[in-house]
Amino acid sequence: MTVAVVLFTADLRLHDHPPLTAAVRAADEVVPLFVRDPGVHAVGFDSPNRRAFLADCLTDLDKRLRCRGGRLVVRTGPVAREVSAVTAECGATEVHMAAAVTRYAHRRERRLREALAAQGVTLHVHDAVTTAVAPGAVTPAGTGADHYAVFTPYFRRWSQTSLRDPLPPPPSVCVPEAARGESPPSAEDVDATSPGRPEGGETAGRTRCAQWWSDALSRYEDRHDDLAGDATSRLSPYLHFGALSPLELVQRARAHGGPGAESFVRQLCWRDFHHQVLAARPDTAAVDYRTRHDHWRGEDDAAEEIAAWRDGRTGYPLVDAGMRQLRHEGWMHNRARLLTACFLTKTLYVDWRIGARHFLDLLVDGDVVNNQLNWQWVAGTGTDTRPHRVLNPVVQGKRFDPRGTYVRRWVPELADVEDRLVHEPWRLPRETRNGLGYPEPLIDLADGLTRFKQARGRD
Repeated sequence: MTVAVVLFTADLRLHDHPPLTAAVRAADEVVPLFVRDPGVHAVGFDSPNRRAFLADCLTDLDKRLRCRGGRLVVRTGPVAREVSAVTAECGATEVHMAAAVTRYAHRRERRLREALAAQGVTLHVHDAVTTAVAPGAVTPAGTGADHYAVFTPYFRRWSQTSLRDPLPPPPSVCVPEAARGESPPSAEDVDATSPGRPEGGETAGRTRCAQWWSDALSRYEDRHDDLAGDATSRLSPYLHFGALSPLELVQRARAHGGPGAESFVRQLCWRDFHHQVLAARPDTAAVDYRTRHDHWRGEDDAAEEIAAWRDGRTGYPLVDAGMRQLRHEGWMHNRARLLTACFLTKTLYVDWRIGARHFLDLLVDGDVVNNQLNWQWVAGTGTDTRPHRVLNPVVQGKRFDPRGTYVRRWVPELADVEDRLVHEPWRLPRETRNGLGYPEPLIDLADGLTRFKQARGRD
């Protein structure tokens, strides 16, 4: 009997899973393995919200495998050690896993490859599992560059790339009896999670996808920035954990057709764009992609302002609504993410890494690739071709939340303020403002803009 191991990482699904498909085809028995790596906690990316969502994903993956005669084998410890132990216990001759782009993932793969080579076990790393197009698969022609630094030309090339067909889940998975593991963790055992955190797992993800697909995809082009309408897919946590396949979503959206589907595919391309940037420049997880020679303010310089931003008490309703949604749900509308990040970096002139860290502490979909590079884009140190743009929270509110519905949802202090003033409560009479229990603006927007322009040498 031949045995292969599938090491699940950020690909916690059965549909369209190239490593699992390859392992089932190559061996008589397969060990679906997930290793709870203490190194993830050590580097600070094991937040309560993501830990709970991960627990849901693993529980669901185990159930779906059991429906096919298999089970998920869960182990705890360093990845190389645990995978090597499983291959030795089961007599496996090959291991399959998905490729990844972070420095941590590269170290994990290198150590695993070395450990398996010492046993005579082959490691197969599969591309385009967590992305639709593999990082590095398309590069600028005739430039010698190893990645695209601007999104639009990348999107044109990406759109022309031929994609494979999505793979069906295996009809059965036979797991060797010698494969020992522990029970999947329970989300109920995780403390300090956001009360509105979504349920994790492929089952929940596919259910969410089907509901949104039938109801909102066709209107996505017109409504994805509508804060009150909450018309985005909310699939980002499932994509982050690989409970849904980005390739499958691209193929299904293209088959559906229409402006909404095209706009949705463009958003999926942004994920791939950021992956190919980080694959080429892994240091950009912590270092400016394009330095503007900023002298950012930090915790020592702006502790009270940073705390007010984190708590949703800046005095700017749309900023505060977004930050409160983040704390309650572990998720935030993309338009609100742009605005809250811009306010911190360009109005308060605070280091983007401070904001990125706070988002990672709370976001269910928070990851090194998209979180860090989106923050750099907003801060003007990343790939944005207009690095000095500043979003005005009042203007943004009137445009994307004209009746103040989103603000009132998350800032109940302003529930009774009329529409025309809900984004500018400081224009209310002082006695009325005092009775709201809502703070005065943390900074005058004009003052913040002046400071930012001076810092960037643009006045």
